[in-house]
Amino acid sequence: MASRHIRPRRLRSTPLLRNLVAESEVRAGHLIYPLFVDETLRTPAAIRSMPGQFRWPLERVGGVAARARRLGVPGVILFGVPRRKDPLGSGAYDPRGVIQRAIPRLRRAAPGLAVITDVCLCEYTSHGHCGLVKGGKILNDPTLDFYARVAVSHAEAGATLVAPSGMMDHQVAAIRRGLDDAGFPETPILSYAAKYASAFYGPFREAAGSRPAWGDRRGHQMDPRNWREAIREVSLDLEEGADMVMVKPAMPCLDVIARVKDTLRVPVAAFQVSGEYAMLRAAQRWGGPDVVRESLGAIRRAGADLILSYFALDAARR
Repeated sequence: MASRHIRPRRLRSTPLLRNLVAESEVRAGHLIYPLFVDETLRTPAAIRSMPGQFRWPLERVGGVAARARRLGVPGVILFGVPRRKDPLGSGAYDPRGVIQRAIPRLRRAAPGLAVITDVCLCEYTSHGHCGLVKGGKILNDPTLDFYARVAVSHAEAGATLVAPSGMMDHQVAAIRRGLDDAGFPETPILSYAAKYASAFYGPFREAAGSRPAWGDRRGHQMDPRNWREAIREVSLDLEEGADMVMVKPAMPCLDVIARVKDTLRVPVAAFQVSGEYAMLRAAQRWGGPDVVRESLGAIRRAGADLILSYFALDAARR
């Protein structure tokens, strides 16, 4: 009989009561905005596969950063589109590279904004792969020194955090050692620790011009069928000196986000990637802005402390 007096709907009956008992929430302070910086442009260029998103010229990135700061978004993550590419991806660690020039502009335009930089080679190599290549194979260990050079060049330019995304074994250790030796022991590392070989990256590869010229990235990105492997990958990166870890993509990996958070109890970021963005933009035609709110809420509910999302500015504005 007592169960007749228990009515969970009581606490759902008004917005006030629902807010009082909400178990998780999404605020602007939980969001990071991905930003493409293209040194070949003089005016912003719309990204066809990502409606509402742009590649930005160096002269305009400061304005975007300032807008993010005004909206309460605490940080951006930068992806570079260089003028020239070569087999070694030398533009990634060039002191006059596109990201190295963008960082001071953002710091001046938006003081207090966290400037996170993607550390990889795929946007800068002529073959589009994440590391050095020989005989059709991606070389793990020779690539590590290059990642360290990229990270140090970003720290020298003023990056707040560096975020290695190449999924090479021992990349975090190499970057931590490189930063420490170069005099940047306080620069944190946000590691793409559980990055899956996902079909949801397609629009990004168009935007960044980083589609592989041959083959794919399944040899170093994770198999989407595995979750125990993610715990191992994250644990190894933490042992090597990662300060935060990331799961990517977000919505297809809600279970992984939850398991990483529950198992390891460390700061976890999740990347709501380009394909998720394109999919949700299509869903907005029928469900309106609530589809974005619901998807971001699911990622937070799973355990993400930060969400990297192309919806960050729109969501913060709402």
